[in-house]
Amino acid sequence: MIAKHDQALVLLSGGQDSTTCLYWAMSHFGRDRVTAISFDYGQRHRIELECAATIAATAGVTHSCLPIDTFTALGGDALTDSDVQVGIELDRQTGLPNTFVPGRNLIFLTFAAAYAYQRGIRHLVAGVAQTDYSGYPDCRLQTIVSLQETIRLGMEIDVEIHTPLIHKSKKETIELARDIGALDAMADTHTCYNGKRPPCGACPACLLRAKGFAEAGIDDPLITHA
Repeated sequence: MIAKHDQALVLLSGGQDSTTCLYWAMSHFGRDRVTAISFDYGQRHRIELECAATIAATAGVTHSCLPIDTFTALGGDALTDSDVQVGIELDRQTGLPNTFVPGRNLIFLTFAAAYAYQRGIRHLVAGVAQTDYSGYPDCRLQTIVSLQETIRLGMEIDVEIHTPLIHKSKKETIELARDIGALDAMADTHTCYNGKRPPCGACPACLLRAKGFAEAGIDDPLITHA
C-alpha cells in the first residue's frame, strides 16, 4: 500500500519497460517523490546508460548510476561478452537465450534496496515482466515475491517491490505508456541487442518491440523521431 508521503526508487535501464515504470511511479507517487537508479554492469552497449540519464533528466527526476563490474568478469552472455553472438542458446537444458545474465535482476534489486535503505525509501519499482518474453527466471512473479521477502528479512525493512508490467504483454505495456504520458519518452529509449540507434530491427528485442507497437496500433517514437 502506498502512503501519502512515500517515496519510490525506479530501476531505470534506459529501455522502454523501465521508462514506462518511471512514468508509472510518477503518476502514483508524484514526480518529487521518485528517484531513478541505473547500473553500470559492464554492458557492451553503453548507449543504454546515456538513454537512462536523458530519460531521467527529461522526466525531471534525480538519477544515479552505480558501478557493478562483476558481470563482465563472469562473462558468458551476449550483453557483456563481445565473443558471444546474440540469439545463440548456450544452455540446451534450460533453453534460455544467451541474453540472459544470470542473477542480474536479483543483484540489481538487492543493490537498489540497499540504496533505498540509506535514504528511507521503501518502494522499489522494476520493469520485469513474465509475458511475451524469453522466460527469464528472474522476471517471474514468484522470484520477485521471494526476493521481496528475503530483503525484508535481511535488511529488516518493509520494502515493497512494484512490478507494474509483470503480467502485461508488449502491446499492453505500450498502451499503458500512452495512457500515463510516457509515449514521447519512448523516443529516447534503447532496446536493440546490437546497440544500434536507430535500432537494427532484426534482433529479438527489436522484433518484440516492433510487434508490440504494431499490435497496439501506435507508431514507435524511436522510429518516427529518428
